[in-house]
This record gives sequence, structure tokens and C-alpha cells, in this order.
Amino acid sequence: MTDFISANLPYLLGGISVGGQYALISIGYTMVYGILRLINFAHGDIFTVAGFFMVYMSATMPLYISLPLTIVLTVALGFGVERVAYKPLRQAPRMSVMISAIGVSYLLQNLMWYVTGGLAKQYPTVPFISGTVTVYTATTKMVTLVTPILTFVLVLALVQLINHTKIGMAMRAVSKDFETAKLMGIKIDRVISVTFIIGSFLAAVGSILYFTNYTAVTPTVGAMPGLKAFVAAVFGGIGSIPGAVIGAFIIGISENIIKALGLTTFSDAFTFALLIFILIFKPSGLFGEDDNEKV
Repeated sequence: MTDFISANLPYLLGGISVGGQYALISIGYTMVYGILRLINFAHGDIFTVAGFFMVYMSATMPLYISLPLTIVLTVALGFGVERVAYKPLRQAPRMSVMISAIGVSYLLQNLMWYVTGGLAKQYPTVPFISGTVTVYTATTKMVTLVTPILTFVLVLALVQLINHTKIGMAMRAVSKDFETAKLMGIKIDRVISVTFIIGSFLAAVGSILYFTNYTAVTPTVGAMPGLKAFVAAVFGGIGSIPGAVIGAFIIGISENIIKALGLTTFSDAFTFALLIFILIFKPSGLFGEDDNEKV
């Protein structure tokens, strides 16, 4: 039994850690969808840009400046994307907005290729969370333990904001009925901007945690974490924050268990196969609400 725990504990800890990182990205997807019924395909690229911000900022500034500045710049980028690419299309067909989101995604990727030359950049060492720690018989980075705790704290703070503040009440109203909320005097543009700001902030934090573990930053490195975070949002019930978080942890732990079984090649495939299986039996996701339209 001791040997079994010793052999598999690193994979379990890794699964919990990467699940927390997926959760922080996933919340951005689920919040934007809850408000706009839009899949923000550029969200994974914003996560990647945050990694490059940190690489370049830390090369010229001390960490206590570059770390918060990275978060601020990522938030500004998310806000700018919403204002430039999505706000002008507020009254356009949903397909037009989705095409715009795909366009922003490729624009950000190409800008990153242009700036970096496509070369991988080494992510800087972040004191404390980059250090190693021993848990039972497993040696891992401190970020593995910090990630689930920080994720829980941030999600709890977000839930409090949504349930107990005026802007949170407005966000819930818009997510329930966009047109009625607009008629009731709610400032829709402000609510949407705040949603993108929160999502970008969480993506920036998730980026710091993720690249502390996987230290090579390339223009396309955020594609798979972004896709898995989107899968987690759908898996848990897109539009549901608790669902996105639980879905992310399930996916993170599952893919690491697959690796522990020696099936690393199939870890990504298993994630999507699990999603298909869930959607066959519950199309709205684990915690999603069934959308029954009256006709």
C-alpha cells in the first residue's frame, strides 16, 4: 500500500495542481458565455500573452514590479479585446461575433510569433512557489500546493462578488435575460467589461501558476490548456462557475491518472472522450441548467 501511494502521489498532486490552473482559465470562458452567449476563443491566447508579458517584464524590472504589472497588462489586454473586437458587434448575429473571436485568437498568435520569432522563452523563477517541497514521499514544487488553495480563495471571492455586490447582481440579471436587463436600466457595456476584466485577471494568475511548472513559453503553448479549460467549462455546465471549477479538477486529475497508468499518449484524448461521454447523457453538463424554450 505504501509503495502504491509513493508511486502515484506525485500524479495526484500534479492533477490537483493543473486542475486548479485549468479552473482559473475556465472561469473566464464560462463567465463570458453566461453573459454574452459567446465562446471567447481568444481567451487561451490571452493566457499565453500573460506568460510573455512576465518573461519580458522580469528581464528589465524587479519581480515585485513585473509580477503585478503582468496582471495589469493582461487585464488591459482583455478589456481592449472586448472593446475593439466584441463591443462594435453587440447587435450583430452571434456567428459574426464568434468569427471575430477566432480572428482575435489568430491575431494574437501571429503577433506573438512576430515578436518572439517563434522561439521558446524561459519563464522566470518566481520565489516561494518555484521552490521544492516534500509531501509524504513525493517531492514537488511549492506551486503544486499553492494552486488549489489560491484557486479556492479566488473562486470564493468571485462568488461573494457575484452574490453580494451591485455589479454582481447586474451580472446575474444580464445572464438571465439580456434584453430585460437592458430595459431595466442596467449598463450592459459596463457589466460585460467587468466580466472580461475578471476573466483576464484569473487567466493572468493561472498563467503565472502554469508557467512556474511548465517553464517554456511559446506562441501556441496556451492552445491546449485553453482548450481543456473550455472543455472543463462545458463538462461542468457552461455558465456555471462551480461547474467549471469542478470540471477542471476532474479533468486535471483524470489526465494525470492516465499518465500514471503509462498511457501518456492518450491523456489528451481521454479528456475529450470523457466530455463526449458526459454530454451524451447530460447535454447541459454536470451542473448546467437545461434550456427549455417555450414555443
